[in-house]
Amino acid sequence: MAPTNTPTGPPVPFVPTAIEEFLPEPRSGPSDTDDWAETLRRLGRLAGARSIGVTSAATLSEASTPLQAWLANGQHGQMEYMARDAPRRSHPTELFPDARSIMAIAVPYAPPLTQLRRSAETTARPIAAYALGTDYHVALKHKLRRIAQGLANYRKETIRARLAVDTAPLMEREAARRAGLGFFGKNTMLITPGTGTFTLLGVMLLDLELPSSSASAGDCGECRACLDACPTAAFPAAYQLDARRCISYLTIEYQGVIPESLRPSIGSRVYGCDACQTVCPYNRTADQKPHDEELAPRPQTDLSPLDLLQLTSGQYRRLVKGTAMRRASRQQLARNAAIVLGNSGDRKNVPALIEKLHSAAPVLVRQHVAWALGRLGGEQAKQALETTSAGDGELAEAIKSALLALSD
Repeated sequence: MAPTNTPTGPPVPFVPTAIEEFLPEPRSGPSDTDDWAETLRRLGRLAGARSIGVTSAATLSEASTPLQAWLANGQHGQMEYMARDAPRRSHPTELFPDARSIMAIAVPYAPPLTQLRRSAETTARPIAAYALGTDYHVALKHKLRRIAQGLANYRKETIRARLAVDTAPLMEREAARRAGLGFFGKNTMLITPGTGTFTLLGVMLLDLELPSSSASAGDCGECRACLDACPTAAFPAAYQLDARRCISYLTIEYQGVIPESLRPSIGSRVYGCDACQTVCPYNRTADQKPHDEELAPRPQTDLSPLDLLQLTSGQYRRLVKGTAMRRASRQQLARNAAIVLGNSGDRKNVPALIEKLHSAAPVLVRQHVAWALGRLGGEQAKQALETTSAGDGELAEAIKSALLALSD
């Protein structure tokens, strides 16, 4: 994919929404002598945040250069909204004109394994751990509201706030770093001391001038475990991510045909990827640390790739309801599942793949099904590919490529 340049025209006007007012509740606030830092930690603990901090809303303006370079290199792939919103992402007042401070929280979720290991590939699960529980967008906004109410009670005055959990054009990770929640790892993720990277971030813009938190100490030293563990080599260098090669991007954000060269490296992953987190030394004992119960995995979410390939529209709605998996369409999940089945090496999956190839499924799905059949091989798969009527379009090209793979 050719690099996409950052738009040079004026930014599209953005109208902020969800500005909320929080009124102090009578006789509910702490005394005026309470220490601010301890009060902040207490409000975070009560809401379920592992870490909480504050930074000035003015500080983000200094962080736009790396974002602009990333966009200029085209490493955002088809996430055009990143380029479209870039001019305002480092300017919180574009989102909330009255913003004076930024409060950030980190909430831990259960890691993908009962025991983290050095080998990310052998322990990969179909669905990234963060997506197995309640939709974090909803859960973290609820926690932010609790904190905002507690803050109004503490100050005994009305406050106005704008909440953001991956739902607004704002550099949330940068805000969290500047608020003292952690430091950036070489995989570009925020590492929270004592917790690691298995956290979800929430940010709240406030119309208050609050004391800024102290910065967190820590770094990755010479370690490059996350860089080396990436199945698709999505890190061209430390602290740089090329989304076009990232499995999380490919399986969730990207809606097109996944490059054939990257499909084998996707392995068993249908939605997202935890490889670079699984090997991080800061996560080595994450399974022994407290995790937010609201974000605990729901058993019905972790379906097999064969189940996901065959999802009906009703099953899809039930699967993604109340979870972050709503981000991917049923078509995307079926596309991803076809790749995983092709990587399985198990020819028992061939009949199901043939049925999907001959179905009325979208061409995008059937293209990847054809590839999976070519990868699994066998006479049954070959015969199905040879006898499928596909015309002269993209499906025909996919079938031709699959048959070539069978003849190698």
